[in-house]
Amino acid sequence: MAELATIARPYAEALFRVAQSGNIAAWSDLVSEMAAVAALPDVKSFASNPKLTDQQVVETFLSLLKTPVSAEAKNFVLMLVENGRLTLLPEIGAQFHALKNAAEGAADAEITSAFELTDAQVKDLVATLEKKFGRKLNPTVKVDQALIGGVRVAVGDEVLDTSVRAKLQQMYVALAS
Repeated sequence: MAELATIARPYAEALFRVAQSGNIAAWSDLVSEMAAVAALPDVKSFASNPKLTDQQVVETFLSLLKTPVSAEAKNFVLMLVENGRLTLLPEIGAQFHALKNAAEGAADAEITSAFELTDAQVKDLVATLEKKFGRKLNPTVKVDQALIGGVRVAVGDEVLDTSVRAKLQQMYVALAS
């Protein structure tokens, strides 16, 4: 996987530079959509079909997108197809998103809760977490009943686990040693 990240990095950086000169939020949405479409198994097999021309692959790929595509985006997709790199779009999208977060001083926060959280609870939790981590957080909330109670928050490589399951695991380790 490190090789894919290395190959995708220059593409993501170039695309990010183009996005900075325009509407970065619109570009972010488009890149996310392109990455999701490129990750589909049918699209991967279609893109690798040697009987198709590059133009056919580009036109078909762009027709699968819901978002209107600018000339720069069309050229970007064409370049990826010509170089056999269309399947890198999911990794390019992830790196683009990381560059966008770094430029905004933000980070993605994956919040896993034992129970469904209300919007007010998420807002309060995010406000507290933003103070703790010292940056703006973009939360994604999931429910995992195996946590029993509490929440588990992952921001990058930092994890804050206040779940009952984690506390029980800590007690087990302490008692077993």
